[in-house]
Amino acid sequence: MRLLIIIPALLSYISNIVFSQRIMEHIDRGVIALNPVSDSVFISWRLLNDDAQNITFDIYRSARSGDTVKLNSLPIKDGTWFIDTTANLNKKNTYFINPSNKNPAFSNYNSFILSPSNAKKNYLSVPLQIPPSGELYGEQYGYTANDASIGDLDGDGKYEIVLKWEPAITRNPPRPGLTGLQIIDAYELDGTLLWRINLGRNIRSGAAYTQFLVYDLDGNGLAEMICKTADGSIDGKGNHIGDKDKDWRTLDPDSPTYGKIVDGPEYITVFDGLTGEAIVTEDYIPDRYPLDGWGGIGGNGRNDNNGGRADRFTAGIACLDGQLPSAVFLRGLYGRTVAAAWDYRNGKLSTRWVFDSKDGDNPYSGQANHQISVADVDNDGKDEFCVGAMTIDDDGQGLYTTGLRHGDALHISDMDPDRPGLEVFGIHENEGKTISLGTPGVAMFDAASGEIIFSIGPGIDVGRGVAADIDPTYSGFENWGGPGGLRDVHGNTISYHTPSSANFVIWWDGDLTRELLDRNRIDKWDWKNNTTINLLTAFECESNNGSKATPCLSADIFGDWREEVIWKTMDNTELRIYSSTIPTTYRFCTLMQDPQYRLSIAWQNVGYNQPPHPGFYLGEEMEDME
Repeated sequence: MRLLIIIPALLSYISNIVFSQRIMEHIDRGVIALNPVSDSVFISWRLLNDDAQNITFDIYRSARSGDTVKLNSLPIKDGTWFIDTTANLNKKNTYFINPSNKNPAFSNYNSFILSPSNAKKNYLSVPLQIPPSGELYGEQYGYTANDASIGDLDGDGKYEIVLKWEPAITRNPPRPGLTGLQIIDAYELDGTLLWRINLGRNIRSGAAYTQFLVYDLDGNGLAEMICKTADGSIDGKGNHIGDKDKDWRTLDPDSPTYGKIVDGPEYITVFDGLTGEAIVTEDYIPDRYPLDGWGGIGGNGRNDNNGGRADRFTAGIACLDGQLPSAVFLRGLYGRTVAAAWDYRNGKLSTRWVFDSKDGDNPYSGQANHQISVADVDNDGKDEFCVGAMTIDDDGQGLYTTGLRHGDALHISDMDPDRPGLEVFGIHENEGKTISLGTPGVAMFDAASGEIIFSIGPGIDVGRGVAADIDPTYSGFENWGGPGGLRDVHGNTISYHTPSSANFVIWWDGDLTRELLDRNRIDKWDWKNNTTINLLTAFECESNNGSKATPCLSADIFGDWREEVIWKTMDNTELRIYSSTIPTTYRFCTLMQDPQYRLSIAWQNVGYNQPPHPGFYLGEEMEDME
């Protein structure tokens, strides 16, 4: 099939030309070996952007106290996976992947160890160290594993996991009350705890507050972690940030701001990815004042002065200069929206620009979502910051606003292969004072210009919506959520039967359509019978964030081009990373070397978590794009 050769070459060409100045992380072969059934081992590895178009591979196995043997008789050319049926699983087996016609190299860069303890498992286990129980005025509370991110913290080409622990006592911004302490850990894939950060009593706990970003911010090959901090935050070395004795919480139970932090300084801190040490701290931009200055036509159209709307945050990583990444932190969703772009260079943290929609009369006010997406929407090699119904250009100026207002789900990709550029699909709120505005509950628009492609359901409140190619008989992405059932890329209804979930999506079973990821399940949409078929249920695992039912993370973490998913176990003692062991006839470069997809992994934990999408069309029509 010509596709197997053309697509890696095309992605490599795009990466080398359009993104020639962008500094991307160095990653290894990402070898993974799983033993899904008793008599076979499924091994897969990454195809990298700088691999030759016609590269083939050999696979070797070394058993403890034994010789290294080559497993394949002919070079592997039609995929980046192999099934080994000859291994003695009572021994530790190390698998090595090498380009054919080269002297074999046996190192950590291209290998994976399958130990007897991991045999007969269809997942990789990462043991966790649950934080000690906390106490809040005599009330004991524990912790559950929550959102995760990944980055190469030690520079070895492999990803480590950064995990947020959620205390049992959390609050959304409108709700008064004290919360537990917010904890963030970093782990090697073998469960080694690298560091633990305690953000302290002056950081409230909940999905709206702590947006942590993991990325190599200065291009030195080592990822950092950056997030909002406060007086009393404790870094991975045990050092305090600010004044450790200050308590800025409102402790009066009769106050409308009880348990909230509406006074005192706010900071932003870059932490060393390997040690968790605070490297540099600056004042957070913007501050929270005035407390009643954050209302507007987003959400229900109301306002408050109790720290509710002032404490809504999102964040993301964007390459704003075409070379190095910047961290963008955003405050305010329903009315005033302020985004501050930060550069971490040579150990210093400085602001690049600040975007401020200022007030309710500004057309950019009230247009922000509970999540963001980052993409080069105008194809100039620099990223834009899409926050929902508006997009901020790479220079910090407003690129456009659609006026569609605040929403709860956002997707950007090349959804229509017959249409130039990227598209944005989203759903929008209509409630309270905003119903009369008649803005659509569902819409798709051009990512570069904001031009509306289609809109549905004026004045209807829609809470969930997804766009992905799940039906190969229709061109481009399908979308669902809100009125109209399952729709094609033009907004036309193709079925009033819809998939069983409108949550995450994932490439899993080896074809070019995407599967459904919800709770602890991966399902496939059967377009012939308009029903959903279960492919995987992760027993003993559970999802995060209540009714949002999201995984800790979904991403192309290792192995071939398909995606992995991380769930926590119900007892919080481990993370389980599931990777597909279904053969596939397609051979693509790893999605983590597509700039938009890689940045989507950095922002996935933010706000109302959303699935990642690449910056190019990946779907059934690729068969016809030779």
